[in-house]
Amino acid sequence: MTKAELRKIYREKRNALTAVEQAKLNDLMLIQFQQAGIPFVHSLFSYWPMEKMREPNMHLITDFMEFRNPELLVAYPRITPDGSQMEAIVTNEDTRFRQNQFGTYEPEQGDAISPADLDIVLVPLLCFDKNGYRVGYGKGYYDRFLQNCRPDCLRVGFSYFKPVEEIRDKHEFDVPLSHCMTPQSIYVF
Repeated sequence: MTKAELRKIYREKRNALTAVEQAKLNDLMLIQFQQAGIPFVHSLFSYWPMEKMREPNMHLITDFMEFRNPELLVAYPRITPDGSQMEAIVTNEDTRFRQNQFGTYEPEQGDAISPADLDIVLVPLLCFDKNGYRVGYGKGYYDRFLQNCRPDCLRVGFSYFKPVEEIRDKHEFDVPLSHCMTPQSIYVF
């Protein structure tokens, strides 16, 4: 299937989940992540889940990573003022977030960190395929950002659903995931 077809199907599948089902699936993905053997890292790029899109709860994952390493440097995405790129903004417990034009929460202020300095990036997606390619929301921000990360940077997605066989209309600049967690499995690519 194409990305457009998959976006429609997986938005509907997410919207069909009840709040109780979604909470249970989030807990199961956290367990999968805890069991995935992710190495000790010093820097994490997370994101604030969009409730209206019924995204997996990345706060659970980020909190676990911070518990595991109290010195962890945590960054969140912010769209540049010209709207062309996404940057990683270092956060702390005092960081204030605001909603941007896409409905995502981003840090109001803070220093940017180079993508090359990140050890792990949590990548949003609607679905993914058996080769680690994902369907996002169609703006390309994450693929452009991931191109600037180190080759050994872990690119981890989270999906409530199993992978599709193949995304037919992959673009040459699409960057595959290194891992994807579902409630039932850990996929390594």
